[in-house]
Amino acid sequence: MTRTPGLMVSLLGLSLGLALSMPGAVTADCGSLGRVEHLAFAPVPRTRELAPLIRASGPLNSLYGTVRRFLSVVQLNPFPAELIKTLLNDPSSVKTDEVVRYEAGYVVCAVIAGLYLLLVPITGLCFCCCRWRRRCGGRVKTEHKAMACERGTLMTFLLLTTLVLLIGMVCAFATNQHTHSQTRPSVKAVPETLLSLRGLVSDVPEELRNLAAQFSVPQKQVSEELDGVGEKLGNIIHNRLKGTVYPVLASVHSLGQALQVSVDHLRALNTTSVELQEGQRHLELPVQTHRESLLALLQENWCTENCKRALSRASALQLGADFSQVPPVDDVLHRLKDVPKANFSSMVEEENATFNNLPILVQMQAVSVVKDVKKALAKEPEGLRMLAQAFPGSEAASRWSQALERLEQSSRPYLQEVQQYETYRWILGCVLCSAILLVVICNLLGLSLGIWGLFAREDPSHSETKGEAGARFLMAGVAFSFLFAAPLILLIFATFLVGGNVQTLVCRSWESGELYEFADTPGNLPPSMNLSYLLGLKKNISVFQAYRQCKSGAVLWKVLHLNDSYDLDKHLDIKQYTHKIQQELQSFQVDLKELDLLSPSAREDLEALQSSGLEKIHYRDFLVQIQKPVVKTDMWQLAQELEGLAQAQNDSLLKERLQRQARELRSLYQDQVVPQESLVTKLNLSVRTLESLAPNLQVNTSDFLDSVGHLKGELPEQLNHILRNATECFLTREMGYFSQYVTWVKEEVTQRIATCQPLSTALDNGHVILCDMMADPWNAFWFCLGWCTFFLIPSIIFAVKTSKYFRPIRKRLSSTSSEETQLFHIPRVTSLKL
Repeated sequence: MTRTPGLMVSLLGLSLGLALSMPGAVTADCGSLGRVEHLAFAPVPRTRELAPLIRASGPLNSLYGTVRRFLSVVQLNPFPAELIKTLLNDPSSVKTDEVVRYEAGYVVCAVIAGLYLLLVPITGLCFCCCRWRRRCGGRVKTEHKAMACERGTLMTFLLLTTLVLLIGMVCAFATNQHTHSQTRPSVKAVPETLLSLRGLVSDVPEELRNLAAQFSVPQKQVSEELDGVGEKLGNIIHNRLKGTVYPVLASVHSLGQALQVSVDHLRALNTTSVELQEGQRHLELPVQTHRESLLALLQENWCTENCKRALSRASALQLGADFSQVPPVDDVLHRLKDVPKANFSSMVEEENATFNNLPILVQMQAVSVVKDVKKALAKEPEGLRMLAQAFPGSEAASRWSQALERLEQSSRPYLQEVQQYETYRWILGCVLCSAILLVVICNLLGLSLGIWGLFAREDPSHSETKGEAGARFLMAGVAFSFLFAAPLILLIFATFLVGGNVQTLVCRSWESGELYEFADTPGNLPPSMNLSYLLGLKKNISVFQAYRQCKSGAVLWKVLHLNDSYDLDKHLDIKQYTHKIQQELQSFQVDLKELDLLSPSAREDLEALQSSGLEKIHYRDFLVQIQKPVVKTDMWQLAQELEGLAQAQNDSLLKERLQRQARELRSLYQDQVVPQESLVTKLNLSVRTLESLAPNLQVNTSDFLDSVGHLKGELPEQLNHILRNATECFLTREMGYFSQYVTWVKEEVTQRIATCQPLSTALDNGHVILCDMMADPWNAFWFCLGWCTFFLIPSIIFAVKTSKYFRPIRKRLSSTSSEETQLFHIPRVTSLKL
């Protein structure tokens, strides 16, 4: 335990030296400021966002493909570029023969539809007249051998034809409903697409202003972190200096303890030495008296051999240590008079508290600097204010926006009319599909009742009403077929002419790219429809090339060549703005005058200890006397021997004298020798403690005073270095927020705001709306309805032919298996309906 203070002082002195000698001890770690936040910018609202339309695959896709192939056969002519060019530029000069030549396939179909419209109703009228005069559609007059085969063949063909009509009717119902269901979303998508195109350029300035307004996000983040910058910088300074300050304060505390221990032991050493010397003077005469008395007593003739051992001990009964020979310490005590003046423990606690409150101190000193920085932070960079105003093509964008707005407004009445007429078309389609369904039902009922009637003929008591009813249902189906043939062919040709031309003239050339090629060819489009003119561009741009670039995600800068007219980096240059913030923060200085590592009184105490000469005391002279016994012989053991020797004596007088000497020796030992031995033990502790402390204490005190003096000179420089590094880290962190903003703005402008992908999406959506959502189900409807309409002719023929076999037969044919040829058969009478 006596060596601990010296060891502690040595180690702390070493750590202090290392802390002062390490140049990296003041290097700031930027990670101590915490994790850099990822700023979340609010998405800029865009009115021109357009989701791509995709027609979902379904069971009607194969039917659509069949219709397209049929139309490819009907329209074999290529895209009529010259005809369209003339129609757009000079409609009055369009020649009818050129139109007819291009529409040759549709003309042929029109001729076929006209013949159908002419012949089928006339045939129906003739058939009605014949039926009215009972000249056709009657009954079989005579049964013959091949009648069953003919009847079966006719019924089979009628059933197959009816099934074909049923399939066509189901497909017509489905496509009619699909066309109707697709019309509303298709019509609704048209103004949405126009609005999206309108916002392609017209909304860019507004969106740029919204982007500029998002500058408040990094401003707010930096402002919030500025509120705690003083405390953060104080924590960094505290963390970097605690490796230096804490060892110094620990050394001060240890040196203070060592100083107190040294002074206490030095005073104890001096006091104990004086007491030992005083006690030695009082002990010397009694010891000498007892020695002489014992020698005289033990040398008598009566003393036997047992007295020799006691005599030898009595001969050694004299003082051992001579404490008058120890060196004086009065001079050292005089130099350490009133030491320590300072309370090292309270001083270290106070300095520790001051150092631990460093973050609060720095925060208080940073208030004015933070206020100035926030004032500079509140300003907005000039480039951001002009971000939207300097956007090129604003005049052309306004003209384009107005044109699209007029187009969108003017299209709404037509779109409403389209919906209204589509409703009429859907109702008419449902009625005509129901007419086909009525024919199918009549055919199926006629076949069912007719076949039932045929089987019932074998019964002698059968009635011919079932077969007659079947024939009448078949004739009703024929009547409905003639009745609805004209409306069906008219509706089919009207929808065929519109839908077919949309598919062959628009959709097919749109998919092949011929429309884009036509638009890119100079002179094909009138100047008012030229894309470069609409956008106010000096260079002509290719529509197809622009479409491909937009579809691949290209930006307006690349498609419209705006890089030369709009310098985005110039408007996002905020160096002057951030430079002002950097200047304000870099001017911040911290004053640590309140932190005094060593008070003047403590320094005086340590300087007094340094010059006291404590290490020059000859501690070995003390140890030489301490190692000697106070009395050379063991007085207590000598008294016990005298007691034993007295018990062995027969002479009562001699016995009493020996006992008295023993008692006096014990009394002298207890009263004077034991206190002297206690003082020797106390002196030994003080001497050995001072001997272990003194050599290193002087050196450590001297080194410590030099180190503290050096540290006080270097501490401001270290503090400024730490503060500069921490400030640079903080500035780098805060500038990172502005860099996030600039990066985000560039990404928004170049990849989202300034992208023309909505244009390609609008064109693709237009193709989906016109061709996939409207033209395909429209064409599939007339195709299925036309399919049913033309199959009404074989249905009429087979129904008329089959109905004859369901009516009663006028006269049966005799055969080997008939009733007339059977032996001994009495023919039955059958009633015939004439």
